[in-house]
Amino acid sequence: MIVREWLRRIEGASVDTRVEAVCGLAEVWLKQDLEPMDRDDVEAALTLALDDPAVRVRAALAEALVRSPLAPRHVMLTLANDQPEIAAIVLQRSPVLRDRELVDIIAIGDTPCQSAVAARPYVSPALAAALAEVGSAEAVSVLADNPGAEIGHAAMMRLTERHGGDARLRSILLARPDLPVSIRQMLIAQLGSQLGAFAVDRFSLGSERADRCVRDACDKATVTLAAEVIETDMDVLVAHLRSRGQLTTALLLRALCTGNMRFVETAMAQLSGVPVARVFAIMADGRVSVQKALFGKAGLPKAAIEVFALVMAVYREMALDGEAGDTPRFSRRMIERVLTRYEHLAPANADKLLVLLRRFASEAARDAARERLDMAREELRIERTAALYLESALEEAA
Repeated sequence: MIVREWLRRIEGASVDTRVEAVCGLAEVWLKQDLEPMDRDDVEAALTLALDDPAVRVRAALAEALVRSPLAPRHVMLTLANDQPEIAAIVLQRSPVLRDRELVDIIAIGDTPCQSAVAARPYVSPALAAALAEVGSAEAVSVLADNPGAEIGHAAMMRLTERHGGDARLRSILLARPDLPVSIRQMLIAQLGSQLGAFAVDRFSLGSERADRCVRDACDKATVTLAAEVIETDMDVLVAHLRSRGQLTTALLLRALCTGNMRFVETAMAQLSGVPVARVFAIMADGRVSVQKALFGKAGLPKAAIEVFALVMAVYREMALDGEAGDTPRFSRRMIERVLTRYEHLAPANADKLLVLLRRFASEAARDAARERLDMAREELRIERTAALYLESALEEAA
């Protein structure tokens, strides 16, 4: 009876009339006070509405049912596979759809459909993992920006591997307070690769020189990151770098020359298999022979072992003074002392290490100069602010 009445109402009717009719039909369904036969009739009518040629009618049906957990599943599934503008309504909000159904849809869906799923009020770890695996850059950006999404570490790693070069995603990820340090370091490496390719293409920079610049910049950023991580994250960062072949002699030497002993000690423990507590004791003890044995067990090249031992000796002679700009000054003084001593001792096969130390010295000098310039600018700003304040106060007093 209900189906016949509904068919008579919509036959030859305008789109506006059909929209009104389908919304009324959905309202009747959601009241849930129908007799079983009437309920079957309403469900049949809702099913027939799926064949309406007007997008507005089907969209109205989707909007009318989308928030209800009582909506007919087959109706919502059909709408979820409709045109993108209709599907997005259902995919983003319908509580009827299950994870396995959503996974199937995003596997073959376009970016709008994937983004709608990524924007759901709650995205389970399994659904987030599926999006990370097949989602477009836009979709995973929506996912990463969704506070209702539970993104596991593996899924976060995967979406970063696939789309970490996307500027929007990178910005969203770096703004997350819970971003794992390993993901942060991955973003550094990916950005470095992008900039290297840009330098080769835009400035005709040789690929070898560009690669060296990228390595140096990424290593410098990684050492800065390592100086900021909490104790419990240091093991994670070192393990991540090691698994990706980025825990290089150059990186460790750079960290040592900036006084980042926590990072170096953690790396030596993982590389050598010596317990962390024992590594701490060896590095603090100052016995060169024992330190060299540790460096050798960690797999450092023979030439590098001498340099590391010398840097450790210089490190023990110096101390951070704790003042503003201390780290750049410390690094510069430390590297200069190491160079002064090592240039007279360096064997022929250590030329690469000398070149590396000289690059570090040049960088440290520039960093120290920038730090001094920033401090001078800040002092000048304070002086000008104070002068303006005094001038204003005197004018008011006069």
